[in-house]
This record gives sequence, structure tokens and C-alpha cells, in this order.
Amino acid sequence: MTEERDRRAVPRATLAERPATRMQGGKAVRLVDVSRIGAGIEHLDFLRPGALCSLELPPPFGSLTLPAHVMWCRVSGRNRPPGDDSHLVSRSGLRFAPLNLAQHAALAWLLGAQPQLAV
Repeated sequence: MTEERDRRAVPRATLAERPATRMQGGKAVRLVDVSRIGAGIEHLDFLRPGALCSLELPPPFGSLTLPAHVMWCRVSGRNRPPGDDSHLVSRSGLRFAPLNLAQHAALAWLLGAQPQLAV
């Protein structure tokens, strides 16, 4: 049996609780994982690959806003809240745009200092 190789360039810290956060413009997302070069998110509807965005990391992770590009987006299911219309649930991979020194340092510190993160 062959093992599936992880295609990620750097390890990601998986967030078991998937904290709620936002993207630029107020779009609600859940943070699935994060690394020094990108993040995985879960959200309603679809994001266009190649689009520019900003991801706001939630307060336990420093209330940091990072510029990013949507690298991919896949529909992962459907959300059917009681008494409401159903919505597509998607997962997207974000790659952070070039970060300034302060953003890079804060992200590196967060990845090394947060006990909630499990690689």
C-alpha cells in the first residue's frame, strides 16, 4: 500500500475547535488550519480562486489581519439551518500575500506560542 504524500510546502497547525472569524467585508468563516504561508477556512457559498482577500485571525490568535489570495475553493456540503434556506458549505485554501515584518513576526509568534494549535 502506498502512503499519500502531503503536498503542503510547510506544516499547518490544525485547529480542532475551528474558531469563527471574518474576512474583509465581514464574510463569516471558520479557521480550519494555519501555517506561516497560508490558512484553510470553511465558509458558506463559494470564493473565486485568485481573488484577493484579507483574513482576520480571531482574538485568541492575536486579532491579526493578513492579506491573502484564494488558491482553491471546493464545495464540501450543504448547511440546512431549521427554518432557513440551505447554503453551500465550502472549504478554501488561502496563501498569504507578502507580509510586512510585523505581520510575519506576529504570525510566527502565534504559531509557536498558542497551546490551542496542534500540528
